[in-house]
Amino acid sequence: MILFPAIDLKNGEAVRLEQGDMARATVFNRDPAAQAKAFEAQGFEYLHIVDLDGAFAGKPMNAAAVERIIAAVSIPVQLGGGIRDRATIDSWLAKGVTRVIIGTAAVRNPALVKEAARTYPGRVAVGLDARDGRVAVEGWAATSELIALDVAKRFEAAGVAAIVHTDVTRDGMLKGPNLDATIALAEAISVPVIASGGFASIEDIRALLAPRARKLAGAIVGRALYDGRIDAAAALQLIRSARAA
Repeated sequence: MILFPAIDLKNGEAVRLEQGDMARATVFNRDPAAQAKAFEAQGFEYLHIVDLDGAFAGKPMNAAAVERIIAAVSIPVQLGGGIRDRATIDSWLAKGVTRVIIGTAAVRNPALVKEAARTYPGRVAVGLDARDGRVAVEGWAATSELIALDVAKRFEAAGVAAIVHTDVTRDGMLKGPNLDATIALAEAISVPVIASGGFASIEDIRALLAPRARKLAGAIVGRALYDGRIDAAAALQLIRSARAA
């Protein structure tokens, strides 16, 4: 189980949205690289970054901020948002991103994901952002008719490193994650699944470590870390203890 702290980038700043709505953004740090260093100092092992502007624009929009983060920390970084062609994948992986997360293009161009996963084993993940079980695309601005599980199954044999499953309706709302849906997805496929959206308390971290969630590979936490609802040291200690056991 890996706990990923999230740095969502909008206009070069670290923000959190409510339900993916760009008009409902709270700025938490105007220096994302400093925030990344703080997360590393707290003991996190892996960073999760999203280029929110890029997700809407369909191309990288916060590249300078991402590059500063990569330069500031020594822990691995996974990045999503606006990664929709092979050139962008190649560029980010060459610049030091450990793993790219492909969302909209996984729905619109699954062949791209499969080709990239073959070229870069272990370095390509798929982002499945679901609203009522159906996959949202274009920075969550649109909802497709595709069921999240059906899209995930497309990549069963493709060699993708992980599926990041986000319940859009929970994201940034501090109402708890939709673990039922994420666990059901993890049990239905062989690809490791990472939970995202809605984490609000240390009890949500404990729920990740329960026997029923044993197939989950990790979880992404954002707003609850920034506003102190989840204490980083306590959460990481829970995970270390679970690993030791």
